[in-house]
Amino acid sequence: MEGYANDLAAELASTLDWWSDAGVDALVQDEARAWLVEPPSTLPGTGRWLGEAETEGSHDQAESTADGGPPPPRPAGAVPHGRVDHAPHGQGSSGGRPDPTIVPGRIEEPFPTQLDLFQEWLRTSATLPYAAPAAPRICPSGDPASGLMIFAAMPSSEDCSAGTLLSGAPGRLFDRMLAAMGRGRETIYLTGLSCFRPAGGRFDRSGGERCVAIARHHIALAAPKAVLLLGDACSKALLGIGAVQARGKVHKIEADGQVFDAIVTLSPEYLLSQPAAKAMAWADLQLLMENLAAKD
Repeated sequence: MEGYANDLAAELASTLDWWSDAGVDALVQDEARAWLVEPPSTLPGTGRWLGEAETEGSHDQAESTADGGPPPPRPAGAVPHGRVDHAPHGQGSSGGRPDPTIVPGRIEEPFPTQLDLFQEWLRTSATLPYAAPAAPRICPSGDPASGLMIFAAMPSSEDCSAGTLLSGAPGRLFDRMLAAMGRGRETIYLTGLSCFRPAGGRFDRSGGERCVAIARHHIALAAPKAVLLLGDACSKALLGIGAVQARGKVHKIEADGQVFDAIVTLSPEYLLSQPAAKAMAWADLQLLMENLAAKD
């Protein structure tokens, strides 16, 4: 009994530390706090197309593509060069089966149309972007029925060794963020844009586009009440804008003909390098909780 009390005390202290870092140091303040005021421009928001992975010290998000920024969004219905989409995934023209997406010299595997089969596909398919026989594969975890789906960009090198997404110091901070919302990893559905870590910790264009298509299909199958996007890469991938521009408001993600609410916050890796930004992250989590509460 004494051991349980000590563990509970340690958990509560950790959560209180997160609130303190986020600027919540009193239940009532004499003056209003500007929770949604943007910080200096040192925050992420101008990275590559899908952003550099926010891991292992990659906190400088100011690097841009050769032409000064990410490529412009495609017109609605546009298809990447060299690819022919015969029908939306899950709406194939023959017997309700999805048609494969065709790339010259390669036929990509169609997406399974049931969540359990899709999860098994993520665990076993050799056709996933960046898949290699010896590459660590970090699959989704948690409860798909929890109503909250959270995306990180990709496994870090530490995650690949640990066998879990968001491990080490970023993972401990992430757990404190969840605890501040009254949740744990068992009451969310956590996944990455990619189950694999690309070479150099960067998405290339073709692999990144395939990861985005997989992520949208995954969202449609999980059907969460809300999606939380951690960091610049996830925001750019699924919303087309950086984290600074996206945070502080509720966005819509279209996935297989369905629409889902999405909120962006700063990644735990970034928050470890910029502790003052935790107040902004807490404001984002409050917005998320309000959005979920309105649907209960």
